[in-house]
Amino acid sequence: MRIAIYPGSFDPITNGHLDIINRASKLFDLLIVGVLINPDKKGVFNESERVELIKRSVKSIPNVEVESFSGLLINFMKNKNSKVIIKGLRALSDFEYEFQMALMNNKLDPSIETLFMMTSTQYSYLSSSSVKQVAAFGGCIKDLVPDEVIPDIIKKFKK
Repeated sequence: MRIAIYPGSFDPITNGHLDIINRASKLFDLLIVGVLINPDKKGVFNESERVELIKRSVKSIPNVEVESFSGLLINFMKNKNSKVIIKGLRALSDFEYEFQMALMNNKLDPSIETLFMMTSTQYSYLSSSSVKQVAAFGGCIKDLVPDEVIPDIIKKFKK
């Protein structure tokens, strides 16, 4: 079975993330969306909220699972019998950071491959940070995030 891991913080999931998930799910028998728990990073949504938002967004894709993890991605991958990391790229600046991470992961485990997927053009400007900023100022986030999660994001920023 070919298993890939798509890791990230997904705070919150965007249509750009969902685009990568949809496309990557067609290439592998199982795609695991790995929600990183980073104790140094305070997100708007907690771990269980992020997992739940993603699960709702991918419920129509049968070969996608969503799990949270902490620690090294390489250890999570070994635990899941995966040899492929999926990373979405929007711009050259993403590539520089992700390339460095890919090299480190390869150093830690040379059997791991990182597959870079270019974002679809319509999402090249989109990030979780920009979604949070628009939502915080009461802007329209339709077409930026999956419809299933819009009420949750609006509710979070009305507090």
